[in-house]
Amino acid sequence: MPLQIGRPAWSDDERFEIGYHIRHAAVPKPGGARQVRRLAGQIYAQPLNRSRPLWEAWLLKGLEGGRWAILNKVHHCMVDGIGGSDLMAEIFDLGPDAGPPVPPAGWEPQPGPSLAGTLASGVRDAVTGPLRLLGGVPGLVRGGLPARAGLVAFGRGLTGGARRLAVPAASSLNGPVGPGREWAWTTASLSRVKQIRRDLGGTVNDVLLAAITRGFRDVLAERGDLSDGVVVRSLVPMSVRGPDEHGMVTNRVSAVLANLPVAEPDPVRRLALIREQMGEVKRTHQAAGAGLLTQILGLAPPPLLALASRAAFQLPQPLVQTVTTNVPGPQFPLFIRGRQMVEAHPYVPIGDNVQIAVAIFSYSGRISFGITADSSAAPDLDVLAQGIGRGLTELEAQPAATRPAGARPPARSGPRGRHALGRERRANRI
Repeated sequence: MPLQIGRPAWSDDERFEIGYHIRHAAVPKPGGARQVRRLAGQIYAQPLNRSRPLWEAWLLKGLEGGRWAILNKVHHCMVDGIGGSDLMAEIFDLGPDAGPPVPPAGWEPQPGPSLAGTLASGVRDAVTGPLRLLGGVPGLVRGGLPARAGLVAFGRGLTGGARRLAVPAASSLNGPVGPGREWAWTTASLSRVKQIRRDLGGTVNDVLLAAITRGFRDVLAERGDLSDGVVVRSLVPMSVRGPDEHGMVTNRVSAVLANLPVAEPDPVRRLALIREQMGEVKRTHQAAGAGLLTQILGLAPPPLLALASRAAFQLPQPLVQTVTTNVPGPQFPLFIRGRQMVEAHPYVPIGDNVQIAVAIFSYSGRISFGITADSSAAPDLDVLAQGIGRGLTELEAQPAATRPAGARPPARSGPRGRHALGRERRANRI
């Protein structure tokens, strides 16, 4: 808004041109994973054009075996990970013989707001908005927090979170983020991960975090920064969508903090520590509380919000060393124009003093760990990728007799169909 007197609002791009968003590129020979990673790192390093809709799709040709790839770039203000997974239901087919897509209906952009109208609505919002929003706070609190019986547990969770923040963290993973990007991935069988969960307890997400912990342990050991009691503090995004919001392409995500116990040498003990933390986060509704805090902060006047945002990003934050985000995907093959998608690898942006992050995505029985790093600050990207694989291997080698009490039974697969992608993801929520 002009002079930042009002909150940002969506409007159609009246000069929309599809050619600015659908791009083509060729992967250098021989077209293997290394060449794809290098080209993708160059593409992801280029910021999206802020004067246009904040998305791009790159069609990459030249992959070995006659394959091709789609590389997507979407700003987080438009869609979160689960919303992006829901978009796949619109892009992909469920079989190889689906036929050509139905031509879309004609689209005409809605005219943008006038300067006078924008200023008037901004002034009106600045005057009446805080009163209107403050009037809705009681309902916001009632809907965002647990029932009265759970408020004590919520407060206890805040105390536990404060204690975790006092644990010393690996400082070598923090630092300024430059313009270059490196991207790598490593994969594992979903059935293998579920077997570990059955043998040792916890959730699929607990097992994945334990494997990532081993990866960061290897990185710190190679850097000479692994010491007793140190942790890698991770921001763990969590969906806060309500039952009526599934299938909506939107951004409804909160986040909690988890200490990855990289100093613990015993893999079973590492998994148990992560189980304990994530179990407490769920029992005490910390994700709902973080989401509620974000909404309450939105009550502040827009100019103050803009000033606070600029100040926050100019000050390096030392609390969080990484991000680990997990988005369950469809567990059946998807197709485009008769061609089956054989691999799907996630990418997560980095910034705000966090030089390396991990995204997890599952598709058709495989789990992919997508690792993003600042190319000038994280030359040991492959050490992390290989360490994640070692983490799963050492957990798999543990006897089932070490399983803690209360291990969960395996989840059932969801049904198939045109909208099965969303149902499958909910059935395998982790």
